[in-house]
Amino acid sequence: MDNLQQNMQLMQSMGLTLPTPAYIFGAVVFGFIGLYAWYRGKKMTLPVFKWLGMALMVYPIFVSETWMMYAVGVALCVGLYMYRE
Repeated sequence: MDNLQQNMQLMQSMGLTLPTPAYIFGAVVFGFIGLYAWYRGKKMTLPVFKWLGMALMVYPIFVSETWMMYAVGVALCVGLYMYRE
């Protein structure tokens, strides 16, 4: 257990932290929504839907704050809602 704590401290000193369960849950949910939107946009030739879906799948990689991930995800989902047919 002591070795694990040392490794965690080393990771934190390097600026690396593990994501929270809320972050992981949001990334999975928005990823599945993005996958559905990308598939639907590709199948129905809706480029805006396809690219919004791609953005939903990829953006959690670049956003580190949980609140910001949810804010961007909701905004992209609103965009999907506005471009639905």
